[in-house]
Amino acid sequence: MNIETAQNIELPGGFAANPVIIKGEGAPVVYLHGPFGQEWDGFLDDLAVHRRVYAPAHAGAEQTEDLDHLDGIPDLILYYDDLFDRLGLGRVDLVGHSFGGMVAAEYASTFRDRVGKLVLIDAMGLWRDDAPVEDHLLVSPQKLVKLLFHDPSKPEVAAKLAMPTERDAMNAAMVNRFGALASTSHFIHPIPERGLKRRLRRIKAETLVLWGAEDALVPPSYAAEFAELIPNARVEMIQKAGHLPQVEQRKVVSGHLERFLAG
Repeated sequence: MNIETAQNIELPGGFAANPVIIKGEGAPVVYLHGPFGQEWDGFLDDLAVHRRVYAPAHAGAEQTEDLDHLDGIPDLILYYDDLFDRLGLGRVDLVGHSFGGMVAAEYASTFRDRVGKLVLIDAMGLWRDDAPVEDHLLVSPQKLVKLLFHDPSKPEVAAKLAMPTERDAMNAAMVNRFGALASTSHFIHPIPERGLKRRLRRIKAETLVLWGAEDALVPPSYAAEFAELIPNARVEMIQKAGHLPQVEQRKVVSGHLERFLAG
């Protein structure tokens, strides 16, 4: 990861410290990652040019025992509110991808005045029987790549999928991924629907919904549903991109974020 610093933030309630990645200067923006682990993608470098970016690990990713104290979404949202307090953050802009998008939406619907602007990138959290969200846990690695990416042959995708070649680093990466999947699946498996649809109406933040037009994991039809349920939201579809448009179309996604957050 190309990072400026990672701070282990102590939390109340007996939770493990959260290794928050921090980079940049300016108004704060928090990035909540998807189900495959804490990350620092190139588009976050783009965002950190003008903003101070905070990228925490998800609750339970460092110590899976933490999940014993997180029974559901309300506990998870309070965990993040405590984390933001410990980081000294007041009102923030919030960006969430995939599972992190679901958490960001839940947080914005609960702490309505604490989120200035909200960006949801291919967010989980809704469910339609006519367009089910695919399973990302119990599929082969080959199938997972097809679910996540529109064009796996792109160099950007190959770089994203590459594992460290040094044995200890590879083992650490595999452990980190296992912890992340365990922590996020605790809240979304087998169906990522926990009543968010009923709460989206409460969001006060101006919201941008970004979606890979070829997302095979969370169908693109959910973009319009999020925008319809959130009072002040609009959609931008990212062409030639799957579930990670910030990887396959980094410049396009970064441009949308820069304009939206600066407005």
